Amino acid sequence: MDVTHDLRAHRGWLLASGCISIIAGMAAIAYSVIATLVSVIFLAVLIIFAGVLEGAYAIRHRERGHLTLYLLEALLAVVIGALLLRSPVPGAIVLTMLVATYFVISGVFRVVGSLALRLPNRGWLLVSGFVNLALGILVWSGWPVTGLWVLGTFIGVNWIFRGLAQVMLALALRSNRLEPLTT
Repeated sequence: MDVTHDLRAHRGWLLASGCISIIAGMAAIAYSVIATLVSVIFLAVLIIFAGVLEGAYAIRHRERGHLTLYLLEALLAVVIGALLLRSPVPGAIVLTMLVATYFVISGVFRVVGSLALRLPNRGWLLVSGFVNLALGILVWSGWPVTGLWVLGTFIGVNWIFRGLAQVMLALALRSNRLEPLTT
């Protein structure tokens, strides 16, 4: 059984998942502050969970050495997670600054890379670099206020585009014209 056949058999679920993603994305954008805070709280819980697992691993495998380093890493994760959980608004503001910094630096790298490497279709890399650079500058210029809504908006946009991709794939699977790519 090929992938196309499997996808066709479950295209209803793919379509439903896409529609739910689009609706969730629109809600995340409409309520971007709430979506931002929920994402920070979720991240905090994940970091705490990872720290607890790291600590358990360190204690369980203490005879292998480096117990202190693993325990310090675990403690750091739990403390960072607890700080984010205790103060999600300042956490969101700090995370937004990190995201803006990432966009600016990755934008510069992409622009320089596209000009230096001379790859085929390098114009797309150049455009991608300028888009990242513009996003980073835009978020940075409105900081700290952007810290309250940017993460939720980015999550919403991501969900909308993921949902659109799923819906379009489900609709394409309805027709018999969709054939798997051959390599």
